[in-house]
Amino acid sequence: ALKVVRHLGVVGECNIQYAVDPKSQEFRIIEVNARLSRSSALASKATGYPLAYVAAKIALGSDLVSLRNSVTRVTTACFEPSLDYCVAKVPRWDLRKFGTVDPAVDSCMKSVGEVMSIGRTFEETIQKALRMVDESCTGFDAERFDQELLHRGLPVEMEHVKAELQKPSPTRIWSIAKGFELGLSVEEVHDLTKIDRWFLHKLHHIHRIKQTIKSMDFADLAGNETLMREAKRCGFADRQIAKDLKDTEKQATPPVSPLKADSGILGVEKYYSGRVREEHVRYLRKKMGIMPFVKQIDTLAAEFPAETNYLYLTYSGVEHDIHLSGHLAPFSLDGPLPPSPPRTKTKEIPSSRIVVLGCGPYRIGSSVEFDWCSVSCVKTLRGLGHDAIVINCNPETVSTDFDESDRLYFEELSHETVLDITELEKPDGVIISVGGQTPNNLAMGLHRNGCKILGTHVDSIDTCENRFKFSKLCDALRIDQPEWSEFLTVEEAFHFCKRAGYPVLVRPSYVLSGAAMRVVASDEELERFLRTAAVVSRDYPVVITKYISGAKEVELDAVGQQGELVNYAIAEHVENAGVHSGDASLLLPAQKLFVETHRRVKSIGQKLCRALNISGPFNVQFMCKENEVMVIECNLRASRSLPFISKTYNVNFISMATRIMLGLPQRPVVIQPIDMECVASKVSVFSFSRLKNSDPRLGVEMQSTGEVACFGQNQYEAYLKAMISAGFKLPTKNILVSIGPNAQKSEFVQYAKMLVDMGFQLYATKGTHECLKNVGGLDSVIAVHKPSAGREPNALTMLRTSKLDLIINVPDAMDSQGKSDGFALRRAAVDGSVPLLVDIKTAVLVVMSLHRKWSRERLGKDFFSYKSWQEYVDPRDLPMERDATHSAQA
Repeated sequence: ALKVVRHLGVVGECNIQYAVDPKSQEFRIIEVNARLSRSSALASKATGYPLAYVAAKIALGSDLVSLRNSVTRVTTACFEPSLDYCVAKVPRWDLRKFGTVDPAVDSCMKSVGEVMSIGRTFEETIQKALRMVDESCTGFDAERFDQELLHRGLPVEMEHVKAELQKPSPTRIWSIAKGFELGLSVEEVHDLTKIDRWFLHKLHHIHRIKQTIKSMDFADLAGNETLMREAKRCGFADRQIAKDLKDTEKQATPPVSPLKADSGILGVEKYYSGRVREEHVRYLRKKMGIMPFVKQIDTLAAEFPAETNYLYLTYSGVEHDIHLSGHLAPFSLDGPLPPSPPRTKTKEIPSSRIVVLGCGPYRIGSSVEFDWCSVSCVKTLRGLGHDAIVINCNPETVSTDFDESDRLYFEELSHETVLDITELEKPDGVIISVGGQTPNNLAMGLHRNGCKILGTHVDSIDTCENRFKFSKLCDALRIDQPEWSEFLTVEEAFHFCKRAGYPVLVRPSYVLSGAAMRVVASDEELERFLRTAAVVSRDYPVVITKYISGAKEVELDAVGQQGELVNYAIAEHVENAGVHSGDASLLLPAQKLFVETHRRVKSIGQKLCRALNISGPFNVQFMCKENEVMVIECNLRASRSLPFISKTYNVNFISMATRIMLGLPQRPVVIQPIDMECVASKVSVFSFSRLKNSDPRLGVEMQSTGEVACFGQNQYEAYLKAMISAGFKLPTKNILVSIGPNAQKSEFVQYAKMLVDMGFQLYATKGTHECLKNVGGLDSVIAVHKPSAGREPNALTMLRTSKLDLIINVPDAMDSQGKSDGFALRRAAVDGSVPLLVDIKTAVLVVMSLHRKWSRERLGKDFFSYKSWQEYVDPRDLPMERDATHSAQA
């Protein structure tokens, strides 16, 4: 590495990737990047050495000797990090979202996020990381792979385990646990995987502890403190231990209630009999005096004192590295709790501390939008004089930067960890509503165990999360909602569909194929989906909702204060309802909503705000058709679109919500959408090119991995800018149109005429060609054969020979399972990097935008305008006026 950077004259950071032969220890350089890399943030946060900061300073002329490490604050930047802890990075894959995708993990990156865990042993670190990346798993457990085989419809047999071990996949590590459970040795697993034996021996040690716990009941574990300590040292969670312990026969003795917050010990409960729960193990652990210690990422392995606020919990320690207000003394099983120790005199502990739960790993459905919300919340807290304590495990986020919070715990977002940290820190409250769905799911458990949740009461959160409770509330408030019901048998589901009429949205509680929901349009589709893709039983009910074709989806994002609407924003989707809100394009302010629809959306938002007594951010999604407004769902947390709305209106909704959650007064900010001189558009970004054999289409299951937003003088400019920013190339000559539904064929005729007027040559498959020619009189459209026809001219041949600039392919069925001509066209377009539009409303707006651009440029006028964000959101705040204002102030 030193030879390379000296030879190339690298100034700043450099990334070098090596390939190492495990047998001979020979290595080769794969590539060199003279820049910051994807792992720079991870490396900086894992070591406490701020690579980007130091690299920037060097680029500006500083040297390593004169620079101070801004994390440790006491050492110079020429010190190489030395670690007395172990760090693990585990990627997050969401391949189940794509029914036809190739699940193999290879040289093409497919992960959508990652976690970073820290511990004092490899076993502790890897188990924490596995829970961070998938909250449904408890650690290095075989049960997680059992679930995967169930999803695939495969029996739990050794041949399937061995097949999984032989190829890298997102679930491979859990297949190792399953292999150990079925009797495979370390050597056998090594032969199948070629994973280094050191790692496998460590994982096998976890397996042996698990098997020992499985042979015990609660009383046996209570008499074996050594095993409990070793299990916690090796990263076993309380719920993991509880799940593995054997149940004892139920007795008549009633269980005691969990200890409350004023007792100082959160989330514990005495065990009598029956099923062992997490609270019981926590109680036993506390009684034994087995509690985590807080350690710093100190960069220099305690050789020098460190000032960093990067923290982690470990069970391999004897003291805390920082001063804490909470007590961690053991307590008697039957006697009173010990008093809290006095605060340390050497360093005053702040009296006002707020815990903010972060977003966890980026995934499809929860990405950087929630990190923006967390950071905005933290900045507001600190600006108001509070100490902000962040809990998050995502090294890609700004919220995990060393200077963003007063204390940062790189820990998992679980009941056990959050309770441990709140017990240690004694905060004045916990904010769960800015990190997305992951922290929101912890609300009831944290509240039940004595944590003070700031903002909207958890009972209201539970009402919105529970389908039955929310439906009952809507009925009581006389708010319309799509007809829906829950079923325990396939026969009941068929009966409802015949009564309500197709199409319907089917949402199983448990699925085999990986698709969480599906729109079906006939008895045949419903039967195929329920028989082959979903489990329908008393344990796994299926919810079916009436699907309204042609309805527009509208979102209300708002902030409430004690049940009163403080500020709100209404955004409309470009695509009709049926496309997941995370994949849909947004326009703000809404461009095509009826005034009555706007009024009713706001009115319903106010009704829900009062009924739920909301204090904080919330989001309501609506289906609107001809002034009929129906509620789809309500989320009592910050939404995915809140950053976009805040930046469009130049009003920080999260900052307002934070003040409200702290109980401070907040006046409404005047927002006048009708007076805005610009329009903003948000467009999703997809990664279909990296997901081999995935179907590039839109549906009720979210598939996008990012988004862009752009401003313009009107919706056409803003939308076209956003599409270009998302990777869309403007067509220049040939366009292929292949539309399935007849109604949408007819709808597109007038826009096809626009394309012809602009000089484009249109090609169309048989049905679309007949419609464009017979209905629209477009004789210039050239007919081409579908891929399966095997005759020329063929659409697939034209794609592969780069003769097409744009494909407009609107699918007929909601799900093709990769067997249709449309799938072949869409997949070929993605593989050939040809722009693809798969939704009729998206295609219409793109054509209208292209026509507007063509019309202006034909007259010698500019279509695109280029301004700073400040000029768009506040045109009065021009540079000259800003300078004049500053001069006057000076």
